[in-house]
Amino acid sequence: MLYGHLHSSAQAAVEDSNEARIRRIRTDRWMGYATAQTLLAALDDLLNFPTRLRMPNLLLAGPTNNGKTMILDKFRRNHPRLEACEASEGLAQVPVLKVQMPPGPDERRFFGAILDALGLPCSPSERVVTRQEAALRVMRLTSVRVLVIDEAHNLLSGTSLQQRRMLNVLRWLGNELQIPLVAAGTAEVLRAIQSDEQLANRFKPMTLPPWKDGTEFRRLMATLEATLPLRQASHLNEDALAEVILSRSEGILGEMVAIVSHAAERAILSGTEAITAKIMLDTDYIAPTARRRVAV
Repeated sequence: MLYGHLHSSAQAAVEDSNEARIRRIRTDRWMGYATAQTLLAALDDLLNFPTRLRMPNLLLAGPTNNGKTMILDKFRRNHPRLEACEASEGLAQVPVLKVQMPPGPDERRFFGAILDALGLPCSPSERVVTRQEAALRVMRLTSVRVLVIDEAHNLLSGTSLQQRRMLNVLRWLGNELQIPLVAAGTAEVLRAIQSDEQLANRFKPMTLPPWKDGTEFRRLMATLEATLPLRQASHLNEDALAEVILSRSEGILGEMVAIVSHAAERAILSGTEAITAKIMLDTDYIAPTARRRVAV
């Protein structure tokens, strides 16, 4: 089959202009690899969990740029909000509410983030208790069933007192609303949650470690290649390229996508229409460890 190495959506774009294809390559794409599907199933299980006094929670930890936020966003897209104008009762329905832990973790910013995500920005002068009561009321009115807190490791950027107060807020929210909480962040989030004995008992830890070579990694490379509108097959899942991608990316999913995307752009602009070992090695890319060592 012509362009049989591509997914049907990429086949439809493969004869587009170079500019259009490069724009497509630079766009975020979902890849449903096995670990991601397992995590989505666990999140769906939380969403459908019957209400009880002590609800289960999930703690998703892994290196930065390794796919945590993409999985959480996919979970939210799978359960979209119903706007007020579409709802029979005239109230928006938000099954999955996703917020970020503020970089300076305190209750005012946290409840402000919840209200903002619900489309109710608040006045900077509002008291903490006012924001707290409003956030709780609106979450109930909009039938929030799961609260997702991304960048939860930001907890550790606060003082000891701020950390303790925010952990108390999380525990209180889960008890008050009787909904599951999902916290996601780097490995440091494990330390933050486990510093509170009660929260540690409630959050089931799940991890997204760096990738290693193996069947799942090779499948991932084949899936990634199938999304790229290149007119020739690159065989990213074979040794010649797979080992280079894994080594240069240091096993981080976002870095793999960045390396391959840069190489795909060069393949289009050069007219090669396939990623070769030479293109891969010539790609202007600096590995994460090397970036941290760059002198300023």
